[in-house]
Amino acid sequence: MNIAEYKGVFVFAQQVDNELSGIALELVGKGKELAKDLGTEVTAVLVGSGVKALADELAAYGADKVILVDDPELKEYRTEPYTHALASVIEKYKPEIFLVGATAIGRDLGPRVSARVHTGLTADCTRLEIGDFPINPIPGREQLHNQLLMTRPAFGGNTIATIACPEFRPQMATVRPGVMQKARKDENAKAVIEEFNPGFTPNNNYVEILDIVKAVAETEDIMDAKILVSGGRGVCSAENFKMLEDLADVLGATVSCSRAAVDSGWKPKDLQVGQTGKTVRPNLYFAIGISGAIQHLAGMEESDVIIAINKDETAPIFDVADYGIVGDLNKIVPALTERLKAEFAANK
Repeated sequence: MNIAEYKGVFVFAQQVDNELSGIALELVGKGKELAKDLGTEVTAVLVGSGVKALADELAAYGADKVILVDDPELKEYRTEPYTHALASVIEKYKPEIFLVGATAIGRDLGPRVSARVHTGLTADCTRLEIGDFPINPIPGREQLHNQLLMTRPAFGGNTIATIACPEFRPQMATVRPGVMQKARKDENAKAVIEEFNPGFTPNNNYVEILDIVKAVAETEDIMDAKILVSGGRGVCSAENFKMLEDLADVLGATVSCSRAAVDSGWKPKDLQVGQTGKTVRPNLYFAIGISGAIQHLAGMEESDVIIAINKDETAPIFDVADYGIVGDLNKIVPALTERLKAEFAANK
């Protein structure tokens, strides 16, 4: 492999039902930063059927170019045709970096593509940067520059690993949704589109989709919420979450939770914040009865303002909180709710 032939930062622009996923725009934003450090461009790879109209939106969020792979075989996500599409793009255009969202689709697609093009893949990354590898010089070993350093939690979140892929290209990573920020939108940007179709010949690996049943979500996606009221083990029961729901109603907020609350059966998995849940970035985050284990912090520490309520004054959550209240949440939360009700009523 001639590594020098590989140039540019490419991102997989995931779309479902002809609508771009949020992670696609987050990756374009991060890809733009990485491309700037490397003195190159960011290219979005848009795969689907009848999706050309989405290219301008990718350009608006920073994509310098859009490679469009449009074919009827790509109308719904299926592993084999999508793998063939991305592997063919990589083989033709030879990107130095290729990023995929760590969604249900990306977790299936990324490893298959990396295996097909014979390169490494770092999964579920929470940080990406350009730097030297090894990070600390080792006597007798060449230190390589301009490498993609891919950081992810490891060993259950008890340590953070930074990984590089110095000998193969592209350098591939799946990236956790919600941890990267979209670039500021430029409404006037127009996409530079290059159409590419490697040809699709169905074979035994092409599954047949007999029916698609869409579930209707009963809860708001916590990743979209501006204010989150989150409860943990200290809430003690499913019934006690009613206090948090009352507070959330006053604030126009959404209730979320830690893994402990999910494991105890108090709240569904969709509401879990943390390393094994969702990464959130609300304007205001209430951490109520949450100790602040590293696994939870990984999912919410980028919140604009964090308010912690915990009876243990040594709880790690206070290390990241902007405001902290030490005391019994069973007394504090109802009192806070009533005070906020009174304040809002007085200001109407």
